Amino acid sequence: MATKIRLQRRGRKHYAFYSIVIADSRSPRDGKFTEKIGTYNPNTNPATVDINFERALYWVNNGATPTDTVRSILSREGVYMMKHLQGGVKKGAFDEAAAQAKFEAWKSNKENALNSIKTKGEQAKAELKKARLEAEKEANAAIAKKVADKKAAEALAKAEAEAAAAAENAEAVEATEEPAAEA
Repeated sequence: MATKIRLQRRGRKHYAFYSIVIADSRSPRDGKFTEKIGTYNPNTNPATVDINFERALYWVNNGATPTDTVRSILSREGVYMMKHLQGGVKKGAFDEAAAQAKFEAWKSNKENALNSIKTKGEQAKAELKKARLEAEKEANAAIAKKVADKKAAEALAKAEAEAAAAAENAEAVEATEEPAAEA
């Protein structure tokens, strides 16, 4: 029996969620499996992987062939790094403690890189939000200026109309007073 490590689709439509499973290579994608060793959620940024490291390492060491996607997931999680280090221990290149120290150093470096990516993403979101807020403030200021200009123009037109009306009333009053003065 050829054993594969592969993804088994879960989740709803347009929101994929996968289980990482050990299955016979002849079984269908979402069919019968031997063991579930983890989950993979590609919808988050960065993708969320929850894996049973020891079981994944066991199956990789025993010849289970992963699919391309699962291989990259296991590599990112350090399963293949640990397999490589265990090979060095078997060959006598270094001892188990040195292998564990190298793995811990690799893992902490990986976590630092992931945290820096998350931080940069959060900073980019904050800067984008700030830029949108500034653009909205500028747009609101421009609209307020237009409204103020329109109100000023209306007030000026109203004042001119009142002045013209007052001038006509003054002329009418003068015109009525002149004939009374002649009499």
